[in-house]
Amino acid sequence: SSGINAEYGGHPEWLDFPRTGNGESYHYARRQYNLADDDLLRYKFLAKFDAALLCTEKNNPWLNKGNGYIFLAHESDKVIVFERGGLCFALNFHWESYTGYRTQVKGPGKYRVVLDSDWKEFGGQGRVNKYTEYFSSTEKGNFYIQTYLPSRTALVFRLVE
Repeated sequence: SSGINAEYGGHPEWLDFPRTGNGESYHYARRQYNLADDDLLRYKFLAKFDAALLCTEKNNPWLNKGNGYIFLAHESDKVIVFERGGLCFALNFHWESYTGYRTQVKGPGKYRVVLDSDWKEFGGQGRVNKYTEYFSSTEKGNFYIQTYLPSRTALVFRLVE
């Protein structure tokens, strides 16, 4: 059996892929689409985040925009910041949150968060205000915004002006 996605409330049934030990059976190797409909589990939040991610792609296409550009991959902070299709992605994999984190962006202007994995509708804590505006500054020809990066979250910023 596997602990895949145990962080979303555990498995009401176990999952077992075909292998020698179970006679190569597919009986327990199936997707359970009903998990997102069970209010006792957290899969509903994952489904909402997935829908929001697809909506963000529809409104701000980035998947077909070629290669992105990695601004930062900081090993000890466990932060990755990259740009693709005009959006700036800031991912904090650390258990610590960062206040005033200098986040590089592609160009000058005003930025807003268009997607945050920590929003309450996704089961998060809502630690970043959806309506905050981030104004870029310039240093040595690069552009930066100061952001709050909560622990274990992903933020997507878009230039609005």
